[in-house]
Amino acid sequence: MRVFAVLLRRVNSEFNRIAHDFAQANGLHPTDVQALIAILDAPDGQPATPGLLRERLRLTSGAVTACLDRLERAGHVRRVRDAGDRRVVHLRYAGRGRDVAREYFCPLARGTEAALRRFDPADRDAAARFLAALNEELDARHA
Repeated sequence: MRVFAVLLRRVNSEFNRIAHDFAQANGLHPTDVQALIAILDAPDGQPATPGLLRERLRLTSGAVTACLDRLERAGHVRRVRDAGDRRVVHLRYAGRGRDVAREYFCPLARGTEAALRRFDPADRDAAARFLAALNEELDARHA
């Protein structure tokens, strides 16, 4: 079991370094990168909202607003009012922001794909189930 802990810490550390480097390269705060990730990873069929960011990042409403202001000024996101309820704000990646992120993270995506090709589908499924279960445990810790 220790080997999993060590390997997960190494992966987490490297992902954090990559996110920090992206933030620095784009004049962003590390929290801004976490917000971009939360927007990208919003549940299927549900657009990200400031409330989702507040919950996921454990920030105050004011901190979320400041973060979104920075991301919007930098061209990474745009706020879109819901057509049915104008009080609701949806967060979308802006075209420029998506292009910048794709360019920066493309090598990581290629590396991930190369690593996945080393495993047969059953092993990939087992790894995905493990990561999903680990995320469930981490979510339960915060509940």
